Amino acid sequence: MAGKPTSEQRKGLLNGFAAYGMWGLVPLFWPLLKPAGAVEILAHRMVWSLAFVGIALLALRRWAWAGELLRQPRRLALITVAAAFITVNWGVYIWAVNSGHVVEASLGYFINPLVTIAMGVLLLKERLRPVQWTAVGVCLAAVLVLTIGYGRPPWISLCLAFSFATYGLVKKKVNLGGVESLAAETAVQFLPALAYLLWLGGQGQATFGAHGAGHAALLAATGVVTALPLVCFGAAAIRVPLSTLGLLQYLAPVFQFLLGIFYFHEAMPPERWAGFALVWLALALLTWDALRAARRGARAVRAAADPVLVPPTVEATQDVRH
Repeated sequence: MAGKPTSEQRKGLLNGFAAYGMWGLVPLFWPLLKPAGAVEILAHRMVWSLAFVGIALLALRRWAWAGELLRQPRRLALITVAAAFITVNWGVYIWAVNSGHVVEASLGYFINPLVTIAMGVLLLKERLRPVQWTAVGVCLAAVLVLTIGYGRPPWISLCLAFSFATYGLVKKKVNLGGVESLAAETAVQFLPALAYLLWLGGQGQATFGAHGAGHAALLAATGVVTALPLVCFGAAAIRVPLSTLGLLQYLAPVFQFLLGIFYFHEAMPPERWAGFALVWLALALLTWDALRAARRGARAVRAAADPVLVPPTVEATQDVRH
């Protein structure tokens, strides 16, 4: 029995690496779908994701949540909002990759945790620790430097970061499992996506079926590419601590950034390096502060369990209150 947690944690880590690795390498997939445009790819992704997840849920016989959801109009409305924001996120990301902006897209997922923190302050009235305020300030400086470097605000990065942060905030309120949530969101997306594909076919502009079986199979594979990493993530989330997942999440933008430079050969002038360096500094501060807070919280829990062995510190008590 003693070896079981280690085995489970190892399985969780492997699933975590698989999930974030697939998300990090997905820029290699979207260019394979050309000559389909970004909107057509997006519509196929919605349609085939629902098909793939529906088959998975049918095999697992996990349908009880759907009946409960249909009886809760507020949660249905939140699912619709989540579907809208993830549609924006997917669409901008596919367009960015296929238009030669992989590096800028990766930046969006680097700054996403910082945007999430900022939204927590603005919308949820959360209180930040001094190091978190410093990280947010450094990130704002990075955006300014990148705006000067690009000659415009890094709108792709900001759009991806804000749409995904808002999506995460709404999903937290919905409180559905990853696969179930994807099924509900793609069910909302399905009819508009299918209608668009049928209209595109009626105009003679659809690439599905017009460029051979291989191209059609790749478009259908968008469902697998969307759902499989999510399944691996779900397997990781129940086996490894959230702090570990928080560190693993940086794998995806790191892979995307490296692909943008070394595979897609995108330009990285000095001012862009400076902007990215500031973002990485902000993330380093954020990670260090989160790990420190987690250690203090653990000490406080041990102190509460056995106050004789582990006397509580003033700092730990303050962190627990916050």
